Amino acid sequence: MTDSIVPKSLVPRAADGAAPPASTLIETERLSLYYGSTQALKEITLTIPEKEVTALIGPSGCGKSTFLRCFNRMNDLIDSVRIEGKVSIGGQDIHAPEVDVIELRKKVGMVFQKSNPFPKSIFENIAYGLRLAGVRTKSEIETAVETSLRGAALWEEVKDRLHSSALGLSGGQQQRLCIARAIAIRPEVVLMDEPASALDPIATSRIEELILELKREFTIVIVTHNMQQAARISDHTAFFYLGKLIEFGTTRRIFTNPREKQTEDYVTGRFG
Repeated sequence: MTDSIVPKSLVPRAADGAAPPASTLIETERLSLYYGSTQALKEITLTIPEKEVTALIGPSGCGKSTFLRCFNRMNDLIDSVRIEGKVSIGGQDIHAPEVDVIELRKKVGMVFQKSNPFPKSIFENIAYGLRLAGVRTKSEIETAVETSLRGAALWEEVKDRLHSSALGLSGGQQQRLCIARAIAIRPEVVLMDEPASALDPIATSRIEELILELKREFTIVIVTHNMQQAARISDHTAFFYLGKLIEFGTTRRIFTNPREKQTEDYVTGRFG
């Protein structure tokens, strides 16, 4: 296949220099998931590099959000779910009997499609989780709240109204608050399930800029239906279809020279 199969707007920008190869943080081996008798994921084997952005793409119902939720065991909350295969984070099998799911979710934060701030103040949206994580002193909490709000590019906009309701923020600000809340306890991984799909273009751009900043400290896995977004922000892309991993590689290669016909058809808009 040639380098001309996609519009220029979808061609990822080249990096300024050659980055060293990233080490693997997340690994799945023949991962399958069933809702009752329905198989939603089919023997997915994939490695996700540390401190990079990995995008999961594919049409609705292909299994990408289900796959994302495997990394913090959110699927455990659904009745009749059955999982086969292995998911490892940092070399640890997350389904091993000794794994504490609460501790796992401290290591693997999540940002959902719809912003979901608590009906509390901006400050308490972050402080609440810090207290649950064992942070007790007022000074430590205040420092962590400011650090996470700065990390989410929100501090300058809210520093004078920290004790106002978070529900009074704009949609984009609420989503950045949710990102601040997710990173406050310093997870290793941040999962994002279409975090900008409900936002306007300006707010979406802010979220994308933020993701590029956050990958310096966190491993980010994002589900998106937006091909331009995947091309702009991700280092690696995985294409899913009907519960199967069709292709995985660098975002540049996936968008400019895919190896699979199904991948080419999807990224060029022939189906989806």
